[in-house]
Amino acid sequence: MSKSLLSICLILICLSGPGERVWAQQVQEPANAPPEWSRPYKPFCIAGNLYYVGTCELACYLLTTPQGHILINTGLASSVEQIKANVATLGFKLSDISILLTTQAHYDHTGAMAALKEMTGARFMADEKDAGVLEDGGRSDYAFSRQYSSFRPIGVDRLLKNKDTINLGGASVTMLHHPGHTKGSCSFLFTVKDEHRSYTVLIANMPSIVTEKKFSELKTYPEIAKDYAYTLDAMKAISFDIWLASHACQFDLQVKHKPGDNYNPAAFIDRKGYDAALKALRNEFDEKLEKE
Repeated sequence: MSKSLLSICLILICLSGPGERVWAQQVQEPANAPPEWSRPYKPFCIAGNLYYVGTCELACYLLTTPQGHILINTGLASSVEQIKANVATLGFKLSDISILLTTQAHYDHTGAMAALKEMTGARFMADEKDAGVLEDGGRSDYAFSRQYSSFRPIGVDRLLKNKDTINLGGASVTMLHHPGHTKGSCSFLFTVKDEHRSYTVLIANMPSIVTEKKFSELKTYPEIAKDYAYTLDAMKAISFDIWLASHACQFDLQVKHKPGDNYNPAAFIDRKGYDAALKALRNEFDEKLEKE
């Protein structure tokens, strides 16, 4: 490499942010992802101005407004073209996405985030407790730390705390800090309406346990048991009409909606299913505590 070219490279590295510097290093998305994580799913309107634009299993949501749109989650790195196509199929423009959000800093929900941020110029907002993992592409994740980034690192434009609101074009989204699955796992609560009624919507990040280690062995996350207990209690107390989740299987998307079905928000009004899912996760948590 010539001295002049080396100087240019060093300048570019110095000018880049922490996320971009890590991106210069290697990114290796895990190769054993289930096929349904990338299998296409026909986009549809869930309720009012809320749309599903994800794959068969990795849930991504588009909340539209007259002043721009909010995209929640992006799936795998390979999901870029699917999300772009899904947004267009619904009659919207990818370039109108103004805000990007994620429920957790794992590659199956943030894999395409950096690319979509570049394509749209949108601001990326995330729970402050996940910022470090997002900026190093998953390398510092307490459960999945590894030599290479599992997703393209991305800097956070706005750090969110519990109950902070994201406002855009008349939409107001409240972030709820629900740690455990990751240190900054979070859910989103907001209202949409159609010509008949309003719906309070919860996009829940269900607190499943991803580590096989004992909680006491996780020296980089000593408060994990406390966080899980807090999240399980906090989620039980939430009031809503419609609930969705980070993974389609968690809220039985394939049962509640078939591609081509007519508009039917009532299919996603399922408090009983939500409570049952939380109870199962509480049992999983209690069983793990008993083995500590």
